[in-house]
Amino acid sequence: MASSSYLFTSESVSEGHPDKICDQVSDAIVDAFFAEDPYSRVAVETLAATNRLVLAGEVRGPETIDAARMEEVARNVVRRIGYEQEGFHWKTLDFSCYVHGQSAHIAQGVDASGNKDEGAGDQGIMFGFAVNETPELMPAPITYAHQILKKMADARHAGEVSDFGPDAKSQVTLRYENGKPVGVAAVVVSTQHREGVSQDCIREQVRPFVLSVLPEGWMPPEEEFYVNPTGAFVIGGPDGDAGLTGRKIIVDTYGGAAPHGGGAFSGKDPTKVDRSAAYAARYLAKNVVAAGLAEKCVIQLSYAIGVSKPLSIFIDTYGTGTIDDDRLEPVLQKVMDLSPRGIRTHLELNRPIYERTAAYGHFGREPDAEGGFSWERTDLVEAIRAELT
Repeated sequence: MASSSYLFTSESVSEGHPDKICDQVSDAIVDAFFAEDPYSRVAVETLAATNRLVLAGEVRGPETIDAARMEEVARNVVRRIGYEQEGFHWKTLDFSCYVHGQSAHIAQGVDASGNKDEGAGDQGIMFGFAVNETPELMPAPITYAHQILKKMADARHAGEVSDFGPDAKSQVTLRYENGKPVGVAAVVVSTQHREGVSQDCIREQVRPFVLSVLPEGWMPPEEEFYVNPTGAFVIGGPDGDAGLTGRKIIVDTYGGAAPHGGGAFSGKDPTKVDRSAAYAARYLAKNVVAAGLAEKCVIQLSYAIGVSKPLSIFIDTYGTGTIDDDRLEPVLQKVMDLSPRGIRTHLELNRPIYERTAAYGHFGREPDAEGGFSWERTDLVEAIRAELT
């Protein structure tokens, strides 16, 4: 039997982390295609290294989004993040593009034709999760880890701090009692900084951002508050370590607090169920918890390439549900069409809304007026309750 009292840790990385740069570039390419044709097909990966970006993948969409346009998009992402360093500069980095047309064999499985509905863009399993630990119905450790770095980045962009560089990581360890978070055991923040700034100085610049995020009285003991524990962190970003799209999938989701299907999100259009079905599963799990039907809920979906219906649906409320879990499955399938086309239509995913998802988590974010984070809405609550009465 699992212990109800324990420590649990999640980490986040900033928009300037090498892997996150790549996620943002790949998703900016998706947005560029969708801005001109909302039914484009995109699967683009990015590699970042010392003063170099490489794109590879396959697409089907407007010919205006060519290698030159993709280069422009990629450089703009790097500039927005704030990289103007000798080892990685938006203006001087070397750029290579190996993006080609979509495979005809993949296209034939995904495209609708005759009596065949649009199929899934690949096989796979996807998980969605929600828990009532935070107002966002997200696990608290990953929520706090994201928020610390987001506030630091906002201050850097606003010119409120001048010593921070773009590359940073955070890690938050919470104490749980009876399965509920009750305090912080440790916080780790490592941030790139200007040369010549002392570790103690960086520590005191980081402190107010941590304090502003954690609940009052939850700051860990001084000996468990670690800032740049290795010392200097001047060389960062792709100059310090290579980056790839899709290497921060636990950061992107629930910080390890829930199962993960293994598929990355960034660089993929929503015919790829790795992305769209994971969004749908989060949407359903969040609405179950928001409806007061459970304190915690995980949903698994599975698909086969070229097949429109999900092969399986699994729901677990960890014993916190107010009704039996098996009653939820038919209800959730009734309130939402879980075919790839149904998901895309319900959540309005054929929009240029993806670059914003690629740093600080795809979940627990506020839905916006342009359709971004539509999977964070709780507009199914009444429909779910009505089906259960």
